[in-house]
Amino acid sequence: MPLDHYVSQVHLRQFYSPELDGKQMHGFRKRDGHVFPCSSKDVCRVQNGSTNEYLLNDRAIEEFLKTVEPNYNPAIAELRTGKPSRDTVHVVAGFAAYVTICSPAAMRLHSGPLRSTVEATGKILDASGEIPRAPEALGGKSYTELIESAVIKTTINEKYPQALGINGIMERVNIWGNSAWDIVVNEYAKDSPFFTSDFANGIETSNDPRIINRLVPLAPDLALRIRPDLDARDQNMDTTFKAFRCRLLTPSRNEVRAINQAIARCGEELIFFRDHHEWVEPFLNKHRSFRVEPVTTELKTPTGYALISTIRVKSTRGGD
Repeated sequence: MPLDHYVSQVHLRQFYSPELDGKQMHGFRKRDGHVFPCSSKDVCRVQNGSTNEYLLNDRAIEEFLKTVEPNYNPAIAELRTGKPSRDTVHVVAGFAAYVTICSPAAMRLHSGPLRSTVEATGKILDASGEIPRAPEALGGKSYTELIESAVIKTTINEKYPQALGINGIMERVNIWGNSAWDIVVNEYAKDSPFFTSDFANGIETSNDPRIINRLVPLAPDLALRIRPDLDARDQNMDTTFKAFRCRLLTPSRNEVRAINQAIARCGEELIFFRDHHEWVEPFLNKHRSFRVEPVTTELKTPTGYALISTIRVKSTRGGD
């Protein structure tokens, strides 16, 4: 039974620390703030994580990764020049898409909208008399009453949204590869390097409520902001990325800090970093009680429900 890495090892090795002989990086556990040394082999792995029985080829994602992982290092080297080729766009967009589909955080997030859809469908059936009332042991309540009072809960097998994501991964690569990229070169990487995480992803809201910008750490001195273009959905799987455009940015220290904050808050359980500077642990402890959550707004319509789903960073502390 294979141990599959849901964050590519070739990515994690970019964060190996000279303090650890260049063979490990520092890990930070969000649950309790524990710091520990680790290698890429030790973390971000799940038994049979890439195997999905909902797909005809249950290891299909591994075939996709063969076009990404062997080319990661040359791709980020080229990205630093600000003039990425089509192949580099595919590799970097492919890495980002893979993590946002196959990591545990991604599977949890993508389960949220499916759960809301199942519950909204149940309410519609309930309103039309298709679902009988619960037995007296549950108070004889309707399905809608049981759901809204949280007496019953809908459970989604997280492998199902993973299968949907794998099946549509090239569509995500197409959209992101035909969008606007900010290539962020960190000139302060010596004392303020970028972090990464077991989600290798941060999110930013945009002026358009339908769009979430993606912050993708690639190395301690390099990150990427993908500003998705919804019009790219009409590019008919254009893998030549003819609508791609990019700009090279050198952020201020405050902007580097903001990117690291997003990465730290969006990490699911673990943050990884190269250099154990004095400021790092207090910074990570300040932001460890956050994570990304699915948010679905349910709007009643004359014929049923309209569901609007997105994701947001939220505190994991009750009452915050």
